[in-house]
Amino acid sequence: MKFKKNILCIGAGYVGGPTMAVIAAKCPAYKVTVVDVNAERIQAWDSDELPIFEPGLLDVVKQARGRNLFFSTDIAAGIRAADIIFVSVNTPTKTFGQGAGMASDLQYWEKTAHEIVAHSGAAKIIVEKSTLPVRTAEAMERILQENKKGILFEVVSNPEFLAEGSAVKDLLEPDRVLIGSRQTPAGLAAARAIVDIFANWVAADRIITTNLWSAELSKLVANAFLAQRISSINSVSALCEKTGADVGEISFAVGSDRRIGSRFLNASIGFGGSCFKKDILNLVYISRSYGLDEVADYWQAVIRMNEYQQDRFVRMIIREMFHTVVGKRIALLGFAFKANTGDTRESPGIHVAAKLLEERAALVISDPQALDNARCDLAGFTASGAAVEYEPDPYRAAADAHAIAVITEWDVYKGLDFKKIFASMRKPAFIFDGRNILDHQKLFEIGFNVFPLGKPSLTHFK
Repeated sequence: MKFKKNILCIGAGYVGGPTMAVIAAKCPAYKVTVVDVNAERIQAWDSDELPIFEPGLLDVVKQARGRNLFFSTDIAAGIRAADIIFVSVNTPTKTFGQGAGMASDLQYWEKTAHEIVAHSGAAKIIVEKSTLPVRTAEAMERILQENKKGILFEVVSNPEFLAEGSAVKDLLEPDRVLIGSRQTPAGLAAARAIVDIFANWVAADRIITTNLWSAELSKLVANAFLAQRISSINSVSALCEKTGADVGEISFAVGSDRRIGSRFLNASIGFGGSCFKKDILNLVYISRSYGLDEVADYWQAVIRMNEYQQDRFVRMIIREMFHTVVGKRIALLGFAFKANTGDTRESPGIHVAAKLLEERAALVISDPQALDNARCDLAGFTASGAAVEYEPDPYRAAADAHAIAVITEWDVYKGLDFKKIFASMRKPAFIFDGRNILDHQKLFEIGFNVFPLGKPSLTHFK
């Protein structure tokens, strides 16, 4: 079959894999190839055991795989054949040198740019899909345009706005698709080529075109705004616990204002994932680099509040369990940073588990999808002899436990038989609801001592 164009995606992770699967499913006239240096990951994409968990993803992959969706480790061949290259490589926060702890580590991104130059024989459109600091496209352009072959490359920014756990839905029914380019004839033509791809299933009024820098910065700002809402309501939850107010009632009252809206106003132990913290830190670093210290301080406070909320949750557990958790069995229900994913990057569960293990608690980690990642995240503690068990069955995890702490808002936890769980636990039995998803009054009536966030606690102690 002759395809209209060849699309390549370099990077088969949480963004590249699902994005290309949906593009292939919706654009049968395009050949879509996903390449990665990780052979094991590529093999997984070619199987029914995909390397990431996303509701509905396997069905989309099966729809196009072998027809116009292909997975490979041959990056050079993919570059040579491609007309359009999406770059979706990892850009973690730097852990060394200048900007350590804030700036993005762009070494994989730069290596990819040089690979594109080395293996290209004709003009190509390069699409930034990774989350990058503003004006990164300028650096990529310099690398690409310095080639000795006279090849013309045009760089376009197409940031992703996917939420893990709903990535397929977000791709099929996006709020917007953002495409940024140079405002030159060649740049605008490249942008139109990317618009043509998404126009196969996205309404025209949801495809937004901007200049390059606006597209790059919009991604960072969008995540910063979402994280800001979470930190804002979490700050209020601490005040509620001191005043007797109910953060759920406040969230409903405030969210009923159409100017504000109700989303991201649920008090919890805080945000996690690969994007929010990293993108805010990028924003902080960029602001400081331009001398905008007040701007940097403002956004830094969002992260500080997130860390405070996680520390506060741990302090609550220790305080309410008679100021010591030494040797006490505590079941953590959930470890993924959010429901409907196995991703544990920057999960509050890591911080909570680490702090409790430092207090010499005995932990049982339970999660429907994230136990393999949890083992990796806590490997340092288990290697040093810390008491950690991994149990997929929440009933077995809670058996003989002194306390349960809800870490992830999995729906399955709402429907558990808590009478059965209470009977299997040591007494007094505690529940610390870090997501405020359970029926606290019902748990209290069963016999639990219940400690939500931002709501009055319910205890049987005199």
